[in-house]
Amino acid sequence: MSSRREFLSNAVGLAGMYFVGCSLLGPRTAHAQGRRTVMLGRKRMKVIDVHAHAAVAEAMELAGQKLGVGSNRPDLAIPATLDERLAAMDAQGIDMEVLSINAYWYDTDREIAAKICQIQNERLAEVCAKHPDRFAAYASVALQYPDLAAEQLDRGVKKYKLRGAAIGGSCAGREISDPFFHPFWAKVEALGVPVFIHPQPTGAPAELKQRFQGNGYLENVIGNPLETTIALSHLIFDGALDRFPRLKIIAAHGGGFLPSYAGRSDHGCFTRPERCQGGTYGTIKKKPTEYLKQIYYDTMVFTAEGLRHLAAEVGTSQLVIGTDYPFPWTKTAVDHVLSTPGLSDEDKAAILYGNAAKLLGISTQA
Repeated sequence: MSSRREFLSNAVGLAGMYFVGCSLLGPRTAHAQGRRTVMLGRKRMKVIDVHAHAAVAEAMELAGQKLGVGSNRPDLAIPATLDERLAAMDAQGIDMEVLSINAYWYDTDREIAAKICQIQNERLAEVCAKHPDRFAAYASVALQYPDLAAEQLDRGVKKYKLRGAAIGGSCAGREISDPFFHPFWAKVEALGVPVFIHPQPTGAPAELKQRFQGNGYLENVIGNPLETTIALSHLIFDGALDRFPRLKIIAAHGGGFLPSYAGRSDHGCFTRPERCQGGTYGTIKKKPTEYLKQIYYDTMVFTAEGLRHLAAEVGTSQLVIGTDYPFPWTKTAVDHVLSTPGLSDEDKAAILYGNAAKLLGISTQA
């Protein structure tokens, strides 16, 4: 690995923004090959990726974290240049990425958390302003201080023109449905912007972490979608989606396991009705599966049958493209949508661009 000086000088991200790269993404020649044109019939289609990551080294250092192989964040590999990032987007047919930064600051004190989020939001805003046709972003917020998070979101949307917020599936030992976070959710609803929920590396239930050890990358393969499943279930059963019915939630990784076995949530209420009403948070107003249709989901379910089933459970109006870039989970997110049987061209157009554009307030002009 190069020296830190070489490392920083070679990473020509704008305004200190690092477009996190990974050697598993393959050769860096896609930009020279040109920009992929995605077509539906004879019509050129734009594509918005709502699930793409970046990092700001300056902010991470405030929490004692560093980027790259051999650091305390080896999952965030050597940063790629802006040109390399655009090349990867062009090769996949991605017109715009909505950038998010996974929360690592939930255990920091208020002052540090405020500085981290301010730096990140400023850097995200600068990148988006310089490349408004290629990047949008979610604000970073210090969710462990809900009043501060509400202020940061308000400033992020109104001053920095960010499109919403990105949060973890849990925070500081609390479920995000906890009344403790109501000031934040109230601000989200008032602003009418979406919240992208992405699992935390530390978010899996403590009693399961030991069982995730061993082969198979289980802490991510199972742990990440499990955290999202738990977070969404609490938002439903704890009454948060009733209290704030206009929330726009985007769930990473296809909503975890919940849409694949959603009927069990309904039958749990039939079997033990006392566990679905009259508790600390009151009675939920609808069948659990009905709430799934007011949540949005990225398409990271990998198989045509998985995407077909997700669409059948929640409706194509709730689906948006996600790649998890630069983590090398997929290079074929666009083809995944285009090749899934049972989706009409109208459905595919909505998933590729229309749903995200409406949700995020992005112009639909080609």
